[in-house]
Amino acid sequence: MRTLYNKFVEGTGKLRDIPLLLFRLVLAYGFYEPAMMKVKNLSGIAEWFGSMNYPLPMFSASLSMVTEISGIILMILGLGSRIIAIPMMFLMVVATFTVHISNGFAAGDNGFEIPLYYFLMLFALVVYGSGKYSVDYLIGKRSA
Repeated sequence: MRTLYNKFVEGTGKLRDIPLLLFRLVLAYGFYEPAMMKVKNLSGIAEWFGSMNYPLPMFSASLSMVTEISGIILMILGLGSRIIAIPMMFLMVVATFTVHISNGFAAGDNGFEIPLYYFLMLFALVVYGSGKYSVDYLIGKRSA
């Protein structure tokens, strides 16, 4: 039984880079629509941010847009994922506490469930990196 378990662990260990790739792609897809909303109507988003008492609403909306667009591109490529994940995590914390937390947990009620999942996926990328299906891996392999 122990040998069977050890073989299972060894076999699944070979798949460890697949969740990192899937996290990056799901995050890129998930951030796409919010980023495009900002691209199409930045002044409207800044006005909304102002209504929630964000400091410097136009700057905050612009910074959020740039972070999301950069994150989408870098997550797809797997380039600098550890770095871009940090400001993206910050966006999720801000979104959670300014928009979602008052709605409870459930995603169906616009609760903080989805931002929490994004935060956890981003945290995994900070800890483990982009994985071997990434530009980061190719750069690291080439310089080694």
